[in-house]
Amino acid sequence: MATQVQGFRGTRTAGFWLAAAIAALQGVNAVRTVLDPQAFATYMGLPLDDPDPVGWVQVYGLRAGFIAVLTAVLLARSDFAALRWMALAALVMPLGDAWLTSSAGAGAPIVGRHLAIALFLLVASHFLSRAARAKASA
Repeated sequence: MATQVQGFRGTRTAGFWLAAAIAALQGVNAVRTVLDPQAFATYMGLPLDDPDPVGWVQVYGLRAGFIAVLTAVLLARSDFAALRWMALAALVMPLGDAWLTSSAGAGAPIVGRHLAIALFLLVASHFLSRAARAKASA
């Protein structure tokens, strides 16, 4: 099954590597929610006072795991256009996380980290769009 257009090498694009970083980081987040959900909740800016609701943290982990797998599949298919739209749609998550953590009284560094992730997704979508155009014109 050939997924690359003759002469086009997706791995030579910034979009590919930014999407690979998204997949890897989301995979790491998924594992962290399983290994130590309370520490991950604190990292996210929503520490748990009681260990009982760790299931909610693991729901986040399932979401992160799905994103990691979907991103990897789209990368394997060199579907940069779909990855671009996925990165744009994913903006809902870090922006929502920033709002939730800010509402919960998290400090500026944690809220800023969520906003930086949103900025990263915008940059990734730009480079994924360029990769999609380069692939289409190859």
